[in-house]
Amino acid sequence: QVQLVESGGGLVEPGGSLRLSCAASGFDFSSYVMRWYRQAPGKERELVAIVTTTGGTTRYAEPVKGRFTISRDNAKKTVYLHMNSLKPEDTAVYYCNVYAMFRDYWGQGTQVTVSS
Repeated sequence: QVQLVESGGGLVEPGGSLRLSCAASGFDFSSYVMRWYRQAPGKERELVAIVTTTGGTTRYAEPVKGRFTISRDNAKKTVYLHMNSLKPEDTAVYYCNVYAMFRDYWGQGTQVTVSS
C-alpha cells in the first residue's frame, strides 16, 4: 500500500533553516508529481510546493517563494523541502502528498515551529 513518511521537523529560530524529507513506498514514485502542504493551527491546509516527476519543474506558493526549495531523489524514493529564512508564520504541520490511483495519499505530518 502507499505510504508516505515525513521527517525533519522541529523547533527553529526565525531566520533558521530546516530540511524536511518524505520517504515514499507502495507506488511507482518516479511516475508521480509530489507535493508538500502545510496546516497551521486554526487554518486550512494549503499547498506549499510541487515537483514534477523528473524534478525538472517546480512551483511554489507565494509566501514561500525564494525561501523554500522542493526537490526529489527518484532512486531513494524521497522528496525534500529545503526551508530557509524561516518565519514564525511558517509554523505548521507539514505534509507530503501524492495523487495516485485516483485518490490523495498523505503522510502523518511533521511539526515545524519557528520561534525565538
